[in-house]
Amino acid sequence: MNGLSTVFILLGLFLLGGVYSFWKQQQPKGLIVLLSVGSALCLLAGVLRLEVWN
Repeated sequence: MNGLSTVFILLGLFLLGGVYSFWKQQQPKGLIVLLSVGSALCLLAGVLRLEVWN
């Protein structure tokens, strides 16, 4: 696991925590969807950058 994939995975998990927090605070649904898409993309980028795929 290299540094950039770790950063992407940690950022995705951080944003996922934000999604949960915003959901509990009854924030607008558009904001929650935007944050969850960003989280999913960060997690996907981090997983795809892992060295196990080569």
